[in-house]
Amino acid sequence: MFIQTEATPNPATLKFLPGREVVAGEPRDFGNLTAAGISPLATALFGIPGVTGVFLGSDFISVTKDVTEWNHIKPAILGVIMEHFLSGKPVIADGTLAVDTEEGEFFETADTETVEVIKELLATRVRPAVAMDGGDITFKGFKEGTVYLHMQGACSGCPSSTATLKSGIENLLRHFVPGVEAVQQV
Repeated sequence: MFIQTEATPNPATLKFLPGREVVAGEPRDFGNLTAAGISPLATALFGIPGVTGVFLGSDFISVTKDVTEWNHIKPAILGVIMEHFLSGKPVIADGTLAVDTEEGEFFETADTETVEVIKELLATRVRPAVAMDGGDITFKGFKEGTVYLHMQGACSGCPSSTATLKSGIENLLRHFVPGVEAVQQV
């Protein structure tokens, strides 16, 4: 098995591509060992000293580290990923409920049409580009002209995430969606 590794804009995160599907459906973001309990792969990755975050995308795994140098933990990460896929274990444990992506969303009923346009633009134009960098972005809400988004994976804590939000996503949404004035990270 050959696992490719790609740098991300976030120097604390690397993207690992095992050459096969990682998770079907919505990506999964784990910020600690407790949250990773539903994923044997994420749990094993958190067992490596220095790993502080695991993001599972459709065909990639983003791993975030603390101050530990990549050359000290990258071989262990590659070993865990390879061992996991060769073992045939599931990435997400059976019987685990799927993530409800609409949980916690907030917006006025009168803004439903605007929110649908925002979600469509995020799905078709923003999320594919963000996934290329090892992360994901999800809609959380819309209130008084402000779109609230949640950044995950390599995008969470990335030094360039504010620029991505303000220069890229905010300009895109303001251009295509009347009533959008700002974008804010939650």
